Amino acid sequence: MPEVAANATHATLQSWLRTEGEMIEIGDCLAEIETDKAVVELTAEASGTMGRQLVRPGQDVEVGAPIGILIGKGESDVDIDRLLAQPASALHAATHDREANTERTEVSTPSPAAKADVARVFASPLARRLAVQHRLDIGTIAGSGPNGRVVKRDIERTLGGTPAVHAVVAVPDGKADAAATSAVPAFIEIPHSNMRRTIARRLSESKSTVPHFYLNVDCRMDRLLALRAEINAAATRKISINDFIVRAVAVALRDVPEANVGWTETALRRYRHADIAVAVTTETGLITPIVRAAESKTLSAISAEILDLAERARVAKLRPDEFQGGSFSISNLGMFGVAEFSAIINPPQAAILAVGAVQTVPVVDNGAVVSGQVLRCTLSVDHRAIDGALAAAWIAAFKRAVENPLSMLI
Repeated sequence: MPEVAANATHATLQSWLRTEGEMIEIGDCLAEIETDKAVVELTAEASGTMGRQLVRPGQDVEVGAPIGILIGKGESDVDIDRLLAQPASALHAATHDREANTERTEVSTPSPAAKADVARVFASPLARRLAVQHRLDIGTIAGSGPNGRVVKRDIERTLGGTPAVHAVVAVPDGKADAAATSAVPAFIEIPHSNMRRTIARRLSESKSTVPHFYLNVDCRMDRLLALRAEINAAATRKISINDFIVRAVAVALRDVPEANVGWTETALRRYRHADIAVAVTTETGLITPIVRAAESKTLSAISAEILDLAERARVAKLRPDEFQGGSFSISNLGMFGVAEFSAIINPPQAAILAVGAVQTVPVVDNGAVVSGQVLRCTLSVDHRAIDGALAAAWIAAFKRAVENPLSMLI
């Protein structure tokens, strides 16, 4: 099992893309490996025959542990059972002794440029896991997701609308026998994905160890909405409100660079660029692809990049460098009608902006009460890295950019 993510100790073998006895060429995709943020392809670093698969799909494996045996060309008489009986140190040495024609345990690292397997099934990690648990042949299931992707609802449909993985029936004492054949399960249990475990761990650590404080700001959106309508009337690709928000955050970080920081136990990190992480919801959890150096990019470039990153995030095709790092995060729930909320900081970042929905409310304009479009945002701040006055200066810069949208396009 390769170390597909920095400092990872375990990873999940999501699916095998080759079968035992099949010929393998260098660069062939052997399997899909699920990390805490994405699914990556495991590629062959040597040619030969797939001798044996040691790990079943869905199994969590320690980094460095053998997952399969690749037999070199001309080594058809290999005794795999004898090989596996060797001490771990001898087996590890065998994987690197290519000139001696010994057996090779495949532990290659994934390559984004690896050749795709045309026979592979296009399915989400959760769908694959449920198919394995219910002993379904996922290759026979019609997908209803993007580009025919098999997703969770397709597995549930195949099971006859019963998505239960481990059903538990709650019944009163003394009535277990009568209820056993008629009771409806009280709940279902769906195993945690690697991503969900990581989200739970990191957010629990953040909320319990980072001293959060919060600043709210109301932004008049009338000018921005008018400019957006004018741009979209002539543009081939529509610009979203979120695209403007990302650009406004980048401008504010450029104007108040002291707020573009992160906290570590030994030093305060001052970031050179506004690398903005934008939260995207996927089937297995939340992921934050990053728009790098957003302060130097046009609104249209930011819009195109966010669209591309979000699409690939939902099908687990992001490279690690596209979602790891970042200097600032944005979480936008406005599209769900949420008026206001507070987000949890993603360390070592020191701030995250929670964006609500644009609402039509009464506002005072030149002494008169009129109808106005208002957006409420909440800035969550790590008080160890950013003081109240600095946070207020940053949120004022953000408000200026939003309320004077032409200024952020120059």
